Amino acid sequence: MVKNYPKVSDEYLKAVQKAKRKLRGFIAEKHCAPLMLRLGWHSAGTYDQATKTGGPFGTMRFKAEQGHEANNGIEIAIKLLEPLKQQFPILTHADFYQLAGVVAVEITGGPEIQFNPGRPDKDEAPKEGRLPDAKKGCDHLRDVFVKQMGLTDKDIVVLSGGHTLGRCHMERSGFDGPWTANPLIFDNTFFTYDLYYSLTID
Repeated sequence: MVKNYPKVSDEYLKAVQKAKRKLRGFIAEKHCAPLMLRLGWHSAGTYDQATKTGGPFGTMRFKAEQGHEANNGIEIAIKLLEPLKQQFPILTHADFYQLAGVVAVEITGGPEIQFNPGRPDKDEAPKEGRLPDAKKGCDHLRDVFVKQMGLTDKDIVVLSGGHTLGRCHMERSGFDGPWTANPLIFDNTFFTYDLYYSLTID
C-alpha cells in the first residue's frame, strides 16, 4: 500500500530538522522521554476510522482534551514543550508533538523512525473515551485498536511495547511503579517481563 504524505516546503523541512536536534538535547536533559512518547501516542490514539476524526492533529493543545481522564498528567508534557515550540512557529503543534515522540524513542535506544511531516492542526478535540482503558480486557482492546482505529492484533502487541519506557503514577492512572527495571531504556524488556511473570503465575 503506497502512502501519500503531504508536501511541505524546504523551509518547513529545515525547521523540522532543527527542532529535532533541539528536542534531542531537551528531552535527554529533562529525562522526559516517556512523557513525550505518551503525548505522541495519546494524540494519535484517538483516531476513529468510521468518522475520520481524532488522531494526531494537534488538538492535545486544548484544555478540553488534556482534561480527558486517560490524559491525566499530559499537561506536564505540553508545558515542557511550549517554550521550545514557540521557537518554531512554522511547525504545527500536530507535527511537533509527534516529532517529540519520535525523538523520545530514538534517544532511549529505540530504532530510528522516519518522520513524515505535514499534519495540519485541527480546531476540535475528539470525544472522550477513545483511548484504551488499562482496567478493561482483551475485547476492549480489540474494540479500540481494531474496530475504532483499523489496526490488528499484531499492532496491539507492537504498540504495547512502548510500555518499556516510563512508569505508572497513582494519581494519574490508579497504578504505581515502573514497567521495567530501567524506564529510560527502549528495548524489549517489557515483553520479557510480561512473558516471565505470565509463566510464573501459570
